[in-house]
Amino acid sequence: MARLVRISQGELDSVRRLYESVMSYACHGLFFREGMTLAEEMLKGIGADEDPLIVGKSAILDRGWAEEISFTEAGARVSGSVEASAGASMETCHRLRGILSKVLEAKAKHRVRLAEVECASTGARECVFEREETA
Repeated sequence: MARLVRISQGELDSVRRLYESVMSYACHGLFFREGMTLAEEMLKGIGADEDPLIVGKSAILDRGWAEEISFTEAGARVSGSVEASAGASMETCHRLRGILSKVLEAKAKHRVRLAEVECASTGARECVFEREETA
């Protein structure tokens, strides 16, 4: 089994702010792709009879990316995202958006891209991710 490392919410936020200071908002796409790559690893070895939503949700919760997830017809709703940073001026859950996109893609068996339309970082009660129209 692969080794897992721990990183605090504060450390994750500091890394995000560092990348934003160097790359501006271009880093958000990089974080999204990072999340997709993480999800590929989380879903590696999933059996044909296993539901990617159940396996993905379990991995996301077990690894501390979120405290609660519900998959919806439009995408997903998340409480307790580790990427949420109170007082931010825009959405911050880019890696989680990538993870959730890849999990939903594994379920749908076609390309899925989510947009974060509400974020706890900007004062919302929870983070809401919806399928992009162009996906």
